[in-house]
Amino acid sequence: MNNKFKARSTNTLTLPIGITVKFVLGAWLTLTAGNSKAQDLEPRSYTNIPIGMNFLVLGAAHSTGGVSPSPSTPIEDTELTINSAVIGYAHTFNLAGKSAKIDMSAARICFKGSAESNGEQLSTDRCGYGDPNVRLTWNFFGAPALPVQDFARWDQGLVMGTSLQVSLPIGSYDENRLVNAGANRWVLRPGIGISQKFGQWYYDAIMSVRFYSNNNHYFSDTRLKQQPQFTLQGHLIYNFNKGHWLSLNTNFFFGGETEKDNIGSQDYQQNSRFGLTYSMPITRQQSIKFYASTGVITQVGNDFNTYGALWQYSF
Repeated sequence: MNNKFKARSTNTLTLPIGITVKFVLGAWLTLTAGNSKAQDLEPRSYTNIPIGMNFLVLGAAHSTGGVSPSPSTPIEDTELTINSAVIGYAHTFNLAGKSAKIDMSAARICFKGSAESNGEQLSTDRCGYGDPNVRLTWNFFGAPALPVQDFARWDQGLVMGTSLQVSLPIGSYDENRLVNAGANRWVLRPGIGISQKFGQWYYDAIMSVRFYSNNNHYFSDTRLKQQPQFTLQGHLIYNFNKGHWLSLNTNFFFGGETEKDNIGSQDYQQNSRFGLTYSMPITRQQSIKFYASTGVITQVGNDFNTYGALWQYSF
């Protein structure tokens, strides 16, 4: 659609910015922060892996749901569908004698949404490029930097690590549109996590926080400001054999309230998700991963389901 938001009747519907923005922002921040990773269900993020390896990842994801708006928003019957294609690259290396990894990802995102306000039906249907992400992960404890030939003889115990992810504001963005694939702002996400192995079982525990820069050109020169969003996540993983595992995932994320021109939006989040991830090898260098998640506690946003698959090639 060429319109920013269009009513399904013959006339374009005009609404106060405070109404329409809150609907779109609540859905958008929940589904696409960090390129569709606001749910933060990332098992094995701090598991040790051999150094000197490269990984190419291609994936697709589908999210759909009702999307709960903030309490102050007179919006009903919200529906939002997001389809995305993702490409990523990662490289592992030695950092101060411990294993480290740098990874990069980018996405092409298509979204379609509708909502009802004051008896009028609103809809949008758009595609664009999301903001790319770059992340550095360093396992500073319990994760010696080992090449592939030595790694097979190493048995993991407790591993502790830290990471820093940066989202670059270079995705598709038009300040004259309410819905954009890019966010037009920097996002810094430091994190810390642990991973431990007990026989065939692993567990992960991860804590991270997102810090958002302001978007001074959000819509019609509206100034968007957002408070930090905190995330806690845990994973229980059963390892069948090399590259073949199943993970039960859960998280709790809170904070992230927004202001438009210094007016609070009453969209403080206290949400939780539950999901499954299944990884299986195809060949010695290839594997495929399937994942699914759903919102189990929803205050603002998060009332949606996500399904996806990733193909990985290592070399």
